Amino acid sequence: MQPVGFFDSGIGGITVLREVRRLLPGEDLLYLADQAHCPYGSRPLDELRAIAAACAAWLIERGAKLVVVACNTASAAALTDLRRRFPDTPFVGMVPPVKPAAAHTRSGVVGVLATPATLAGDLLRDVIEQWANGVRVVPQACPGLVEHIEEGMFDSPATMALLRQYVAPLLDAGADTIVLGCTHYPLLLPRLRALVGNDIRLLDAAPAVAQRVAQVLRERGLTRAPIRMSGSVTYATTGDPARLADLIDRIDLPRGRVEQARLEGRVG
Repeated sequence: MQPVGFFDSGIGGITVLREVRRLLPGEDLLYLADQAHCPYGSRPLDELRAIAAACAAWLIERGAKLVVVACNTASAAALTDLRRRFPDTPFVGMVPPVKPAAAHTRSGVVGVLATPATLAGDLLRDVIEQWANGVRVVPQACPGLVEHIEEGMFDSPATMALLRQYVAPLLDAGADTIVLGCTHYPLLLPRLRALVGNDIRLLDAAPAVAQRVAQVLRERGLTRAPIRMSGSVTYATTGDPARLADLIDRIDLPRGRVEQARLEGRVG
């Protein structure tokens, strides 16, 4: 098996896997949820790079032919470092969709919901400088939101209070387009939509990332021949497999077996 590999701090990156599954149903997919180190968003840069390298190595050792860094925080902190460490493996990372947001805004104001580490990273700043000329970009850090999602608190009063707290400054600033700068946040899309109404555009990078995965596989001759209708989906977690399986069952995510993963001796 030569799967497409994915990793994130938890279940968020499965929103990216879901889009790849829709686009490339014949590919085998291997997902690593590094729940033992979740959340990534408040960790220092050096630690994030070490964690990302350990996750990538785990996937590559299991035959991953391409690795998707299905986490905005890890992409911002470690994507360049991963490509240097593993030059024989193609990597696809997450880029907040500021470019289409800037192109489609009518008010000239774009909001970005993201983790503190993503907002502090060079990647987002570079994307804004390159593609948001003439557009005001309002960043909003969302501490605590990933943790609520990982606990399965999708509809809890505490989660809704955080969403209202983080969305309000963007709406007050006149944003008519909001970028979801964390792969966990699309799991709250119905709740966000209820808060902002139908006139606000909510942008998720996952479909564009899936298109990029397909492109890289095709360019490198790595696309799997359509021998069977559907490839396998395998999940692994550095946390509790039963807990991950329960979360996957509760939300609209591709089903697959769930295994234990260990990164001991790699991180730090």
